[in-house]
Amino acid sequence: VRLWGRGVGLRRITKGAEMKTSKRVQVRKGQFIISRIDARHGACGLIPDNLHGAVVSNDFPVFGIDKDRIYPEYFEWLSKTNAFIEACRAVSEGTTNRVRLLVDKFLRLKIPFPSLSEQRRIVERIEQLTSKIEEARQTKRTIDQETKAMLRSAFADLKEGAPLESMAEVSPVVRRPVKLEIGEKYPELGIRSFGKGAFHKPALDYLSVGTKKLYWIKPGDLIFHNVFAWEGAITVARNVDSGRVGSHRFITCVPKPSIITVQFLCFYFLTPEGLQKIGEASPGGAGRNRTLGLKKLLQIQVPVTALSKQLWFNKMLAKVDRFRALQNRTDAELNTLLLSILD
Repeated sequence: VRLWGRGVGLRRITKGAEMKTSKRVQVRKGQFIISRIDARHGACGLIPDNLHGAVVSNDFPVFGIDKDRIYPEYFEWLSKTNAFIEACRAVSEGTTNRVRLLVDKFLRLKIPFPSLSEQRRIVERIEQLTSKIEEARQTKRTIDQETKAMLRSAFADLKEGAPLESMAEVSPVVRRPVKLEIGEKYPELGIRSFGKGAFHKPALDYLSVGTKKLYWIKPGDLIFHNVFAWEGAITVARNVDSGRVGSHRFITCVPKPSIITVQFLCFYFLTPEGLQKIGEASPGGAGRNRTLGLKKLLQIQVPVTALSKQLWFNKMLAKVDRFRALQNRTDAELNTLLLSILD
């Protein structure tokens, strides 16, 4: 059951013998389900047709809906409102990681209860507006796909016939060891897979670092997470990442500015061709057994087209980044608009 009213989905298909607890409840389509643990985070919804007959643990109580009195879709939309989520939070009790919805108190909650005709009118109005929101989101997804296709096409044209040079020649590894001091804190950087960029982790203090080796990261570094580089954990350090550190798992390369730009190089490694080369340089099995070898990384041959062409491509990337930032703001506004509609 997904958080913040994002619906109910299939977790997995498993054998009964593999289930950790013996008791399970079988659900029926159209029932209302809620998570005891995450009710305070909006984890609730209606069981869809495709999950009729699925099973859930005791942490997911299910309820029948009296369709003679309440329209199921009305109740589902109602469960997505801030007021409903706050009410669930109020009837959840326990300590920090053991907060659970109390079902008897949940059943005593009072909800807005107009006539069936009024419920249907409300649902129709909401769905008219949400269909427009979904249309806008679909347009965004289409534009995003077309933009990616445009960048891939432009990049393919630029690297066509370009000479190949080794990473050791154009972007050698640079390590900047951190000298740990008692009392100091070291803000850490993380890298998402699938080319989704960097994120900021909490700062580490001297004791929590332990025996881990840390290295400074500077804006403009090309960073590879050596365990997950094969699935696109590759990024460029930004200005906002200045002063952050990475563990020994992070390989930082610094492109030679007279030969190649970091944006061009990063884009290449996130193409199917680039990821294939990273995969070949990451021997081993699946998951954490696939580690990018430092020597093999430096031996990878990358296309080096004219610097003027790279700079032109970088300008295109910058325009796309600004456009995506605008799209993300629009997406946030659409989320806020949905809450306003429900209220």
